[in-house]
Formats: sequence, C-alpha cells, structure tokens
Amino acid sequence: MKIIVPMAGIGSRLRPHTLTIPKPLTVIAGKPIVQRLVEDISSVVDQKIEEIAFIIGPAAKGFPSDTSDKLIKIAEKLGAKGSVYVQEEALGTAHAIFCAKESLSGPCVVAFADTLFKADFKLDANADGAIWVKQVDDPSAFGVVKLKDGYITDFVEKPKDFVSDLAIIGIYYFKDGEKVREEIQHLIDNDLRENGEYQLTNVLESLKQQGAKFIPGKVNAWMDCGKKDPTVDTNKQVLGFEAAVGNNLVASNVVLNNSEIIQPCFIGENVVFNDSKIGPYVSIGANSVVHNSTIKNSLIQTNVEISNATLDNAMIGNHAKYNAKYTSVSIGDYTELT
Repeated sequence: MKIIVPMAGIGSRLRPHTLTIPKPLTVIAGKPIVQRLVEDISSVVDQKIEEIAFIIGPAAKGFPSDTSDKLIKIAEKLGAKGSVYVQEEALGTAHAIFCAKESLSGPCVVAFADTLFKADFKLDANADGAIWVKQVDDPSAFGVVKLKDGYITDFVEKPKDFVSDLAIIGIYYFKDGEKVREEIQHLIDNDLRENGEYQLTNVLESLKQQGAKFIPGKVNAWMDCGKKDPTVDTNKQVLGFEAAVGNNLVASNVVLNNSEIIQPCFIGENVVFNDSKIGPYVSIGANSVVHNSTIKNSLIQTNVEISNATLDNAMIGNHAKYNAKYTSVSIGDYTELT
C-alpha cells in the first residue's frame, strides 16, 4: 500500500504561521499535521505502508530547503520509503497527484494534507476504490456523494438543493494506481480542464463510468486545519482523543514552580512553568518558559517565552515572545509582542 499526499498549497489562510513552514508541518499536540494524517490512514487501511509520496510546492512559494528531509523522516517512522515531488505550478488536484506519477501504482491512498480524521472502520482493500466521507449539517458548502446499495453513484459539488449530507473530506483509496495515472494522463493530453485546472473529480467520474465501484469510508470526526480558530480547535480535539486512549503527553522533565497542569495537555521537553496555570487543551512545545500566566485551549510551539498572560484560543509560533494583555492571539515565528 502506498500513500500519496499532495501538499503544495502555500497555506495562506493560516498565516502568519505558514510563513516559515508548510501548513502540513504545523505541529498539533506534539506531531506535525501530516504525520498524524498518515498515521491515521495507516490504522484504517490495516496494511503495511510501503511508500509515502509527498507533493510539495517550490522553494519560491515558501517551502524551506529542509522540507523534504522532514517528510522523509515522517515516512521512515512508519517503516515506509519516503519520496518527495515538486508541483511547480498549481494546476489542480489531479495535476498535483500526477506529479507523483512514478509512485502512483498498485493500491494507494490519496490524502490531501489539510485535514485530520478519526474513524473506526477498516478499509476493504478488495473494493475498486473508497472515498472518506463525513455526515455534515450543511452539505451545500462541500462536495458530496450519493449512495445506492452501499456504493457511490454520484459526486455532486456544493449542491444548492439537498442530494446528500455525506461530504467528501479529501481522502481516497484506489485499488489500481496505474489506472488513476492513465486517467489523469488522458486529462492532460487532451487539455480537459475545469476552471483552468485538472480535477480529480473528473477522474473519479470517468472510473465510475468504466465500471469501478466506490464505497464510502465514513469517519467519526473530521478536523480542519485551514485557519487559526479551526486549527486551535483541532488541537483540542486531538488532545481529547489522546487522553481517551490513556496517552500522557506531558514530558517527564517539565518543571512546575508553583504551577498546575490541567489535563489533557501536550507539554514538550524542558518546559518551565513559574506561577502559572496551564490547561485544559493546551499544547506547548519544547524549551519554552511560562511566567505568571493562565493558558487554556491554545496551541503554542517551541522555544516560546510567555509572561503575565491570560490566553484562551491562542496560537503562537516558534521562538516567539509574548508579554501582553490580549487573550485570543495569533502570532507567528520569531514574533515579539510585549
């Protein structure tokens, strides 16, 4: 089994936090978003992952030179080969996948790296394909699928009238990666675009018309990492999931000087708290120091200094310094607000 992860977008909605790192490498509860994504996929497919292929953007669009190394290490942690491809120009979802055509073979999962999920189903690898879906209250904002006898019959993009409440979350399984590659090649060779781009939905429709049967993979939770507030909320949900299975995410060498941690929290190595109350639902990265502060429901990265703060729904980048009265803040790496 292979996992293909298109992640070439610049993550503009999550700025300033994506000015120095790609959005999928933003750390949530101690792990990058993309690492949590491939780990969750691995548990659902219940098969050995042979290769994880990542499609990133060019350095000119803000992808640091060490991005490939970080992604390959994530693949290796799952015992898989890591491959990295570059999408030089944003030409649609199908085009992004095609950038990894050398890896697009055999059974594979395609997962767009701006979302996380939790599911208790196991993938039927004998199916022609599967599409991860989540029941939503307002399907008009999403692409949805229609079902009949357990199989997907239609893909409908942002329906104005109700046709289904099963939204596509951006994760797909294909039994035959070569066939997907051939279909995308057909789109490109014949310049078959929608709104100027080569779209995966056209590939899905073509495969369905040729007789492929797609099944839904229904997820219990679908977590967005697109903007600051949803990302902080995703951190909260992930901490809740970790606590529910008994995982303690507080490093053993955390220093508590007249301070309290209210679980669930992630606290990295060598963090020092002085006269502070932390939690619930707080992530703080390694080598950070917090003085005289109360922090809850916040996502804070590494090497941060926080003083005299009352934070709630805050997101603070790496190497930042914060000593101010604001509560719901969003400041990026190497920022000082004092």
